[in-house]
Amino acid sequence: MPKKPFQGTIKLDVRDSVADWEPYIPTKAPDDAPNILFVLYDDTGQAAWSPFGGAIEMPTLQRLADNGLLYSQWHTTALCSPTRSTLLTGRNHHLNGFAAITETANGFPGAHGRLPEECATIGQILQDNGWSTFWVGKNHNVAEQDVAPGASRKQWPLQKGFDRFYGFLGGETSQWYPDLVEDNHFIDQPYGPEEGYHLSKDMADKAIEMIRNQKASHPSRPWYMWFCPGANHAPHQVFQEYVDKYRGKFDDGYEAYREWVLPRMIERGVLPEGTQLTPLNPLPEDVANPADWVRPWDSLSDDEKKLFARLAEVFAAFSEYTDLQIGRIIDYLEETGQLENTIVIYAADNGTSGEGSPNGSVNENKFFNSYPDSMEENMQYIDVLGSPDTYEHIPTGWAAAFSTPFKMFKRYSEYAGGTCDPLVICWPKGIQARGEVRNQYHHSTDIVPTLLDICGLEMPAVYRGVEQYPMSGVSMRYTFDAAPDAPTQKKRQYYSMLGTRAIWEDGWKAVAMHAPLTGKGHFDQDEWQLFHVDEDRAEAHDVAAAHPEKLKHLIDVWFEEAEKNLVLPLEDRSAREIISGVERPTDEPPRNRYLYYPDTAPVPEGVAVNTRGRSYKMLANVEITDPDCTGVIFAHGSRFGGHALFIKNRRLYYVYNFLGIRPEQQFVSSRELAPGKYTLGMEFIREREGEYHESFGRMKLYIDEAVVAEGEMRTQPGKFTLSGDGLCVGRDSGDAVSQEYQSPGKFTGGKIDFVAVTVEEAQYMDLEKLAAAALAVD
Repeated sequence: MPKKPFQGTIKLDVRDSVADWEPYIPTKAPDDAPNILFVLYDDTGQAAWSPFGGAIEMPTLQRLADNGLLYSQWHTTALCSPTRSTLLTGRNHHLNGFAAITETANGFPGAHGRLPEECATIGQILQDNGWSTFWVGKNHNVAEQDVAPGASRKQWPLQKGFDRFYGFLGGETSQWYPDLVEDNHFIDQPYGPEEGYHLSKDMADKAIEMIRNQKASHPSRPWYMWFCPGANHAPHQVFQEYVDKYRGKFDDGYEAYREWVLPRMIERGVLPEGTQLTPLNPLPEDVANPADWVRPWDSLSDDEKKLFARLAEVFAAFSEYTDLQIGRIIDYLEETGQLENTIVIYAADNGTSGEGSPNGSVNENKFFNSYPDSMEENMQYIDVLGSPDTYEHIPTGWAAAFSTPFKMFKRYSEYAGGTCDPLVICWPKGIQARGEVRNQYHHSTDIVPTLLDICGLEMPAVYRGVEQYPMSGVSMRYTFDAAPDAPTQKKRQYYSMLGTRAIWEDGWKAVAMHAPLTGKGHFDQDEWQLFHVDEDRAEAHDVAAAHPEKLKHLIDVWFEEAEKNLVLPLEDRSAREIISGVERPTDEPPRNRYLYYPDTAPVPEGVAVNTRGRSYKMLANVEITDPDCTGVIFAHGSRFGGHALFIKNRRLYYVYNFLGIRPEQQFVSSRELAPGKYTLGMEFIREREGEYHESFGRMKLYIDEAVVAEGEMRTQPGKFTLSGDGLCVGRDSGDAVSQEYQSPGKFTGGKIDFVAVTVEEAQYMDLEKLAAAALAVD
């Protein structure tokens, strides 16, 4: 909004001049402007939660649904970063540069992974117009290269229109040992799980604190809060007492769950009468991704059934526990008289995740390393699922079941199993209807236009001197007073994600059969299906043969939308190839030698030394002053994958934790360390590649020039974590890499000058000379 011109009078003497404050007063929100609380869960299909008919009790969501509106046809992009970008800007995800998650960014107009200046955010518009703006929880819209203490913060929340931020910037984090950022800096968690810490609880505490502090000084100022818990994204982690509540509730399996939940969804009006179940494995064998296959329940062993059911119990408990924490925020708003004029939006960002593989996983990082799970290994953890000892994920069967009645799940943008998600909107003062369902077809791009409409604002055509992309969505405000089945005001929506694609227009949907992350390509040979979703909500009946002209029209429309929204090129390569195989430019280009120092914030993996698939060496200049010197010299990763160099019991240890698989690969020096100055290090020489692209080779442990341990070792093909657990010197932030010490494992009884790591073909002595030179300077 342009500032008003100065209307005062300026003379030589201020006593003869007339002041005019109007051009300089910050814009004030309209009188009685509403607060906005937007709760956005992760990875949850429509058939999971109790208000929609599911088995997972969500008392807070039910309370809001009973006092507001439940939407049966609200859709997303099928993946988190892209959906979140649409909820920030109201533009389609490719216009935002988010073809997929930040970790898969590539150098194309629709895939670069940074919000462009042509896409102002809801935070910026509300902030400029008198709202306080808060963001608590997950981000996943900051380029991986920028998630670092020394990187650009241009894409961080505070630079995108938010007054405060408390949460994690990456795609996921441990609920027990989270990777936390407050405002513009990394922080350690306030206390540990042994003292009752859980991220969902911490987030609710912080949310209430932010609102309370704002109201203490500016009670008339409205606020916007985006509250994004880690639930229900992996890792599924929660206190045992909540898991116990669900004991036995999923023992009949995911196929039985689908049969049970469908009539409940119909009874609640979420689905129309006559809706049918779709096949669990709907794609032809030559199209399907084997990693997304659903194993029939009756084909499982008794142990497998037990494990799969227990994994679902933890998923459910995690979801409900987080909902109860959100209930504390709702209670606070009611107690302080704010709830009446607060718009509460409660939703999920995509379908339930199938990234746990057909067998589930106690360590989701295996998926991102394209490494198979072992049933034998998973069963070892069945009694501690949900605890800090696991980083678990449900099997694909539960992903499909919690996305009933639709085909597939997260990542599959062509089918509603990936895109049709729960949405509830409650605004006691502004919505008269209570406990009603709305069946209008809508999309995540429609939330920002809705909020601006309610607040009496518009997205400017030019923002801060940059011409803006028009918003892709339409306002849903008309639905507040509409009949449940009134026509939607949305006309068209394209879908495209990791090689999958579809187009919806006026109740019809064309779908290109293609599975994500298969590397099959040949998109021009995709077979297209046609569904009349106004009559066939589950997309169960392909009517392409009966309506060839309609199908041709919709295919043409998809390509029209693709050109307009910067969709091409399509990408379907494996997770390992996309995440780990693409070099992304950073402010600090990749180099052969890296130096790291103690007493710094953790260095995120996206900008840390990359030891994947190559030989590498590590040297540390260390002075031991106490015979009982102990602690971490170098650590990167967590108990679910990583490596660490440390001293324990006067001996030097190097542990490479390969995807959390026990036993750890452990190397211990053959002699003790006495007080003195040392160059301590290790060297891995890569010799061959394994079946799953892991590296095999020989490792040597050094004290000065002497080899004090050696043996065979394997290293991961992909990253240690999707986010968090960065590289540290002198301690281990968050979760410990090795069972041999407890986090933070702070180095005591000596001094670390630096740790040098090389990934070039140089000999060990090259780094030794580097260390010696630094010692000489010291």
